[in-house]
This record gives sequence, C-alpha cells and structure tokens, in this order.
Amino acid sequence: MEMASLKPRLTFWQLWNMSFGFFGIQFGFALQNANTSRIFSTLGASPDDLPLFWLAAPVTGLLVQPVIGYMSDNTWHPYWGRRRPFFFLGAIFASLALFLMPNSTTLWMAVAVLWMMDAAINVSMEPFRAFVGDKLDVTQQTAGYAMQTFFIGCGAVVASLLPTIFSDYFAVSNVPVNGMIPDTVRFSFYIGALVYLLSVMWTVFTATEAPPDDLAQFRAERKASAGLGHAIAEILGGFGKMPKTMVQLAFVQFFTWIALFAMWIYTGTAVADNVWGTTNAQSEAFQDAGNWVGIMFGVYNGVSALAAFILPIFARATSRKVVHTTCLLIGGASLASIFMITDKQTLIYPMIGVGIAWASVLTMPYAILAGALPARRMGYFMGLFNFFVVIPQIVSGLLLGWVTSHFFGGHTVKTLMLGGACMALAGVLTLFVTDKAPEAK
Repeated sequence: MEMASLKPRLTFWQLWNMSFGFFGIQFGFALQNANTSRIFSTLGASPDDLPLFWLAAPVTGLLVQPVIGYMSDNTWHPYWGRRRPFFFLGAIFASLALFLMPNSTTLWMAVAVLWMMDAAINVSMEPFRAFVGDKLDVTQQTAGYAMQTFFIGCGAVVASLLPTIFSDYFAVSNVPVNGMIPDTVRFSFYIGALVYLLSVMWTVFTATEAPPDDLAQFRAERKASAGLGHAIAEILGGFGKMPKTMVQLAFVQFFTWIALFAMWIYTGTAVADNVWGTTNAQSEAFQDAGNWVGIMFGVYNGVSALAAFILPIFARATSRKVVHTTCLLIGGASLASIFMITDKQTLIYPMIGVGIAWASVLTMPYAILAGALPARRMGYFMGLFNFFVVIPQIVSGLLLGWVTSHFFGGHTVKTLMLGGACMALAGVLTLFVTDKAPEAK
C-alpha cells in the first residue's frame, strides 16, 4: 500500500478521459434496464417469469467478472497496457449484442442475446473499477469513482429517454406490429450500439497505463501462475483472503442489489398496472407506460450524475459511511413510496431519491473498498466483490416471481415496496463497515 502514495495526481481531463468509457457502458446498461422487461413482455413473457429470464445478467457477472479481473491483473502489453485490452474486446461484442437485441423474433432469442450482452458488458466494465485503483492515489480515488458515476448518470439519462424522444419528437411508432418490438425501442438500441463502441474506444486510445513497478518480477510471477488449474485455485481461494472491510460491504451490497434488481425488473409492469391500469403488453397503454418508465429512469440517473460530485464533499465533512447510509435510507423510502402513487407525474419525485441512492451505490462502496485492497490484486478483488452484486440478483431472480405471485397477488408494485425495505436495511448495515482509508483534503 505504500507505493500508492507515489502515484501522480491526475488532472480533471485525465480523469475525464479514463472515465469516459463508462458513458457508453451505462448507455447500454440503461437501455437494457429500462427496456428488457418490456421486450420480454412484448414477446410473450408473463410477469411471474420475468425474474427467471433476467437471471442472465447476474449469472454472467458471477462467471465473468472474477475471471476477467484475474486475467487483467496478470496482463501487460507495451501498447495496450493491462485493462484496456478488455475494454476494447468487450465493447465490440457488447455493441453487436445491442444491435441484435431489438431484432429478436422470439422470447428465447431475446433471452440468449441478453446472455451475450451481459457477458460482453462485464468484460469491458469490470476492469474500469480496477483502473481507478491502478492509476489514482488513495486521496483521489473517491473523485475517480465520482467521475465514473457522473458518466454513468449522463449515459443512462440519454439512453433512458431515447424511446420517448423518438416517439414524441420524430413520430416513430411506439406500437408493436405483429408482436415485434416497437420501432422506438429498435432505433434506441441501434444508437446505443454506436455510442457504446465510440465511448469505450475514447478511453482505450486516450488513457495510458503505467507498467508494473518490477516488470521482470511481474513476468516471472505470471509465468509461474500460468495454467487453468492455478487460475481457478487463485480465484476460489480469494474468498478466504477477503479483507474485513470487503466482508462487511458484502452484506450491504446484498440487500442493496435485491432492491435494485426488483426495481429494474418490475417498475415497468408496476407502473402499467398501478397507473395505466393495464397488464396487456400488446396494448398501446402498456407501451406508453414503458416510455414513461424510461423517463423515470432518466430522472434517477440524471440526479445521480449531479449527486456524484456533491457526495464526496459531504463525505469529507462527515464520513463515507454516513453518506452511504443516508443515501440508501432516502432511496429505500422513495422506492417503497411508488406503491401509493397513481399519477404518472408524481412518479418523478421518488426517482429523485432513488437517484441519490444510486449515486452513492456507484461511488462509496468502491471508494471504501479500494483503500482496503492490495494494489497488486486490485482487479481480482474488484471482480470478486461483484459476487456480492450478482448473488442477490440470482436470489431475486429465483424467488421474486414466486413471492410476487403467492404473497402479493401478482401486483408487482408491492414487490417494489419489498425492494425499498431491503435498500433501507442496507443503509443500516453500512454503519457497521470499517473505513480507514484517508480522504482527500
């Protein structure tokens, strides 16, 4: 950890360039989050089955991120560096999947493309978290993650609003024809594919990486650790070597991501049922509700982009734990409040609270964790940390449909209330996390 103090302090534009790829990554994620349930429903999926179809997202993350983290830790190329080869390859395949998704002609094709999309997004996304730990001094890491959160918010705002923009300003059809995906959604995904590719390539070709401190030793260790068996043993063995802070954050992440997964899966059907009064995915009202959910998601992502630069100020005045606890409590109450709202305009207000929570989710846990990790294995542990993002999503995928059907009478808006309660619990658990990393002055 002593070597971290030798890292040069980066300028604003250097932080900008190394983070800009997240604009495209979240552009793709936002299109997925706001429209996947809509696409599945349009192609014939029932609300009870949606969580199972969404399992592609967490399962690919579970499999891909630790492996990619391990591989990027053990990669070095004189031109491409350590993390950028994975940015590059992931962007190519993710862009292809974004193009294919709205052209799915059957439900199972859409599910298969979602697997491909999530695997590719994870390949390009996971090393971005380690990128901050690689390049920034500990006193600048919170600012680095805040810059990523800013681009995440900006990309998600534009992506979430695209179907409505096409429908309202360019008179593009928002109605399914012969059971196929509406043109508003198709065109949005086409733009998303292009934005994803160009944004990630910006970071690939404008950011630089420093070689390992002792390149000869690095190559010797890489040669000694070569082989699939050694890699698997290293990846699995890391669970027993997790820092205390990482274990504590795992519980926070678990309940946080149950809430987020419920929101992404069920906001569309909840709003259609609770506000538009329909569950018919082929109806114009259902598709209009889908566009409004895009606006709602745009609002929470826009708020997160603004909050990204405000939260570090509050963290310096108080602590990162206090900020994260407060934000999660606000987000949990806001998500649960959707149950009481039957007017579409009023739905914007809880999204402000969710946006505050989302900004903290994308910034504070990673900033806290980065200060507790060994620099040499930053990518691996950041990938391992993703287990505690995807495991709750897998649990949700297996159980939320059953809970919604058996306890909530099929009313998905009640599932959002459950998600709000989980997020509030995560906020309370944050108070028990150890955070000893120094803050910027």
